[in-house]
Amino acid sequence: MTTATAATATWNIDAAHSVVEFSVKHMMVSTVKGRFRDVAGTVEIDELNPANSTVAAEIDVASVDTGAPDRDNHLRSGDFFDAE
Repeated sequence: MTTATAATATWNIDAAHSVVEFSVKHMMVSTVKGRFRDVAGTVEIDELNPANSTVAAEIDVASVDTGAPDRDNHLRSGDFFDAE
């Protein structure tokens, strides 16, 4: 936790203990799963008014990892994420 008051608390997203994963259907036959290795952000909780709580996240699309280097490089290309 980074800051706290009686009504709000702000937490940093801990990349070592957080996971951003995805799964997509490929050709309507198989499911491709992957994750992004480089994530950061904050979560701010307003205990008195939860509707005012916020999440801000940053995901480096170049950190995509599906377990298949050729596919990962294609995902980083201009066809998908344009990660350069």
